[in-house]
Amino acid sequence: MEIINLEGTEDTPKILLDQGNGIFEISGRSLPEDTAEFYQPILDWLESYSSSPNDKTEFVFKLEYFNTASSKLILDILSSLEDIEGTSVAWYFHEDDEDMEEAGEEFSELVEIPFEFKTY
Repeated sequence: MEIINLEGTEDTPKILLDQGNGIFEISGRSLPEDTAEFYQPILDWLESYSSSPNDKTEFVFKLEYFNTASSKLILDILSSLEDIEGTSVAWYFHEDDEDMEEAGEEFSELVEIPFEFKTY
């Protein structure tokens, strides 16, 4: 599968989806102008990936900030991961960032995926 490797900007997160190396990560800040358009290629990639996934998929979220529109798309990503056997989520948050910790906890309650919470 083609690798998605988007460099992060002030408004968009860094995204690396690399099936060959088993790297699935979204990090940085997410407040793109058109959230649905920005995340559609990621959702399409995950749909393709789900037809022939790795045995184990650890999806890493290391977000510093995301807006309300992004939270819906993050939930869409998590929902698409629910269908992939062997998936887990590593939710990273800065040790002082209670909002990001709570956001991860809320997402973890909405989907049937094991979450691991890690500070940095």
